[in-house]
Order: sequence, then C-alpha cells, then structure tokens
Amino acid sequence: MAMLTVRNLPDEVHRALRVRAAQHGQSAEAEVREILAAAVKPEARVRLGEALAALGREIGLTNEDFEVFNQERDKAPAEPPRFE
Repeated sequence: MAMLTVRNLPDEVHRALRVRAAQHGQSAEAEVREILAAAVKPEARVRLGEALAALGREIGLTNEDFEVFNQERDKAPAEPPRFE
C-alpha cells in the first residue's frame, strides 16, 4: 500500500481531526483514510455502464435493434493511426 505524508497541517486542523477520530472511535490515521476515500470515491458516483444500460431499458431497446448496427458496421480491418 502507498504511504502519504502531509506537511504543514495547521494545528487547529490536526486537533479537529483527532477529535473527529475520537468521536468515531478510531485513530486519526484511520479517520484520514476514510475522509480521503469518501472524497475521491463517493458512493453516488455515476457508473457509465450502468447508466447506459438504464438508458437502453428506459427507451426500450431490444437485441433486434442492435442487429442493425452489426449489419451496417464497416467490416474493413482497422487502420493504425498515422502521426505524420
């Protein structure tokens, strides 16, 4: 696991963090891990695959609708990009 050092943390922030950790019955380090996880990985984030599937169900797409894409799809092999 990675380690993180936070420098120049104001005393009042450190004090508030220790109080918050004590209220939750855990160490300040565990409290910081929870705060960081909640900040960067919120539970309510939109998952693209789930959102697209829900949209398809909402508008009533069926497997037959997707057959049109398979019939119209370009069958030529993909060309690598050129950076000239």
